[in-house]
Amino acid sequence: MKAIFKNKKLKAFICTVLVIYFACVAVALGINFYVKTTQKSRIITTEKAAELQDVDCIIVLGCKVNDDGTPSDMLRDRLTRGIELYGASAALKIIMSGDHGRENYDEVNVMKNYAMEYGIPSENIFMDHAGFSTYESIYRSRDIFCAKKIIVVSQNYHLYRALYIAEKLGIEAYGVDSDYHIYRGAWINECREILARNKDFFKVIVKPEPTFLGKKIPVSGDGNLTAG
Repeated sequence: MKAIFKNKKLKAFICTVLVIYFACVAVALGINFYVKTTQKSRIITTEKAAELQDVDCIIVLGCKVNDDGTPSDMLRDRLTRGIELYGASAALKIIMSGDHGRENYDEVNVMKNYAMEYGIPSENIFMDHAGFSTYESIYRSRDIFCAKKIIVVSQNYHLYRALYIAEKLGIEAYGVDSDYHIYRGAWINECREILARNKDFFKVIVKPEPTFLGKKIPVSGDGNLTAG
């Protein structure tokens, strides 16, 4: 009898765990679907972006830099799209937002130098050295660079989350994707992004401050003030 009782308790425990697991999966997928569907219409083409009025800046979100100091494939494509948007006069200023939290790793200077090689003047390029995450990049664009209307550049899978964060932080944002290639490990990025969308879904409810803030440097001014 004791063995039967223990067996029933074990089965009940397993069933409870499975119910909780599938409920969590359902919630996660529901949030993922909600974030994507609410932001889909804000992902536009370069041509449509050029038709927008009074855009404060283009924001290119940072990505891996190779050991030799060159942009990774994904980052190069983001920069290419950002340069294209600048050339189409979608905005007069561009923010390079990435990770420069370590002395031996610097995304933003690599990004700026790449853009300058294609003719964008230094004074029109703002460097966000503390864009350690998508949330922090968008938050700092509002609170440090005083941007109210922005165009975000990244790969398509990443734009939904960036635009959702912007909306919840009170920024009018549009996204232009930079999918010039099929990237290695793309399916892994997609899976990780589901988790990231869920994380930031709850983060924008709390709205914590980013790792660093600092004095305001309006994007309407001189980008050289952000050099470093």
